[in-house]
Amino acid sequence: MTHPSLEEILEIFSLPFNDLLFRAQQVHRAHFAPNAVQCSTLLSIKTGACPEDCGYCAQSVHHEAKLPVTPLLPLADVLEAAQAAKDAGAQRFCMGAAWRSPHERDLEKVAEMVRAVKELGLETCVTLGMLKPGQAERLQAAGLDYYNHNLDTSPEFYGEVIHTRSYDERLETLAAVRNAGIKVCSGGILGMGESRRDRARLLQSLAALEPAPESIPINALVPIAGTPLAEAEPIDEIEFVRTIAVARILFPNSYVRLAAGREKMSDSLQALAFLAGANSIFLGDRLLTTNNASSDHDASLFAKLGLCAAG
Repeated sequence: MTHPSLEEILEIFSLPFNDLLFRAQQVHRAHFAPNAVQCSTLLSIKTGACPEDCGYCAQSVHHEAKLPVTPLLPLADVLEAAQAAKDAGAQRFCMGAAWRSPHERDLEKVAEMVRAVKELGLETCVTLGMLKPGQAERLQAAGLDYYNHNLDTSPEFYGEVIHTRSYDERLETLAAVRNAGIKVCSGGILGMGESRRDRARLLQSLAALEPAPESIPINALVPIAGTPLAEAEPIDEIEFVRTIAVARILFPNSYVRLAAGREKMSDSLQALAFLAGANSIFLGDRLLTTNNASSDHDASLFAKLGLCAAG
């Protein structure tokens, strides 16, 4: 399969905005119902004390975000949250744990959570950090549908944000997930000081995966006090929408998720993002450790835009 060159991706980025959105909308309508949005809910099942030093994350032990540390949640608490997510309209339940990689004793507990959540009739997704040999297979045996492991940014800019885990290690985890027969959820974070070229290189790196990720979250950085990126300048809103549109064009069959940062986005900006091809969001008031748009506001926005939750 021929993958797009960096120059080709940058050419798409540089299209006149109206032309870019028109092209993205054409691609979107050819592959998805135009007004249906896939809805997921994300729960932090183990919070804080992470040994990684990701510059955007409050959970790192290297930063001074003063985030309360909590151990792995009991199964009953996870199931209660999963049932509430289903009742609120979520089709997928995502569970995140702040680990560099899971210990064996914890992996079996997570596998039990996956099995139990599946029994509720929800798709399952986990993000647990890097996986050791054999761990992806155990999660697949438990019925895991998706594994989230973001590339975050371009290979060139990555070292400006993270120093404790290499880009290649992230790619190795994604390969292990794919080889185990689990669907891939992988995207990036915009607004960390990266250039448009970095955003294009991120998408190029995702396009090089075989096959492409089934789910691509596009996050807007939520600056958190006590982290190295606490004072980062927000990404330009039009540039953010451009990135959504380019992702839709490059990944016609993937869900493109409008992820972190929605709490601070205007309805108009979110409407443009949906027009550009975003067709997935997180429901619920929290995304791991940051605030999310409220369920009531999402319901109001969907009503105004004539959107519905994908069945």
